[in-house]
Amino acid sequence: MEVSGLVKRYGANTAVDGLDLTLERGTVLALLGPNGAGKTTTVEVCEGFRTPDGGTARVLGLDPRRDGDRLRPLIGVMPQGGGGYPGIRADEMLRLVATCFAHPLDPRWLLDVLGLSGVGRTPYKRLSGGQQQRLSLACALVGRPELVFLDEPTAGLDPQARRLVWDLVGALRSDGVSVLLTTHLMDEAEALADQVVIVDAGRVVAAGTPASLTAGSEDDRQLRFRARPGLELTLLRAALPEGLDVREPTRGGYLVEGRIDPQVVSTVTSWCAQQGVLAEELTVAKRSLEDVFLDLTGRELRS
Repeated sequence: MEVSGLVKRYGANTAVDGLDLTLERGTVLALLGPNGAGKTTTVEVCEGFRTPDGGTARVLGLDPRRDGDRLRPLIGVMPQGGGGYPGIRADEMLRLVATCFAHPLDPRWLLDVLGLSGVGRTPYKRLSGGQQQRLSLACALVGRPELVFLDEPTAGLDPQARRLVWDLVGALRSDGVSVLLTTHLMDEAEALADQVVIVDAGRVVAAGTPASLTAGSEDDRQLRFRARPGLELTLLRAALPEGLDVREPTRGGYLVEGRIDPQVVSTVTSWCAQQGVLAEELTVAKRSLEDVFLDLTGRELRS
């Protein structure tokens, strides 16, 4: 998939503003961004549901709008909302979707793989949110697509179902299927994606592998530990070398950022001992993808 200089406007609002991205065959690309960043609009253009106001999008060598009849049998789409008919049974819905393709997978086998055999005769409206999500994924995969669009594929899933979806994405990659994934779960993007594109205000603000985006430098490390909530950190800040900061981003979870060396670790543990607290789960690591995401797109809430 090749997107070049993509522009999409809604009245005076520019949702996508000159966006570029490339998805290679047999790879997973995670498209990340805060609410309103232009992710959904970009995906809808690539799926052929919206016409761009500028730039180009080529999916499997085809124009999504002009060549929609040729493209649709080659892609699978898993919308975030599910999209099932309220009264249709789960197995009926999957069989109905399967009839739209020349060589679909066996619906019964796919229901079994996704743990839905036991609810095959249950109406869609009576399925749990997680079951609806898995049925939506089944509908996206039943046509043997060459490219799959997954919008928040693990939203509302329990840990077992989430792990199953991760394994399926890995199997798709191994079979040469390309995957465009949107998710708000940074650990999911790090675990699944070969490439990550972060967008904000309709523009790409960072792109690369998860490892390259989080590599940082020797001066860009984190020390995390857990202890009693609400510790007074003034004396610890004074004891740390210049250029380091310490804060409590979550209740009882403390973070020291900067150039972390053995002396810094010793200073933190000694200070904790002086306070009569035990520093638990102490780790030193590079920045996470979530840290990179927040640094690039801001930490304030978006409506």
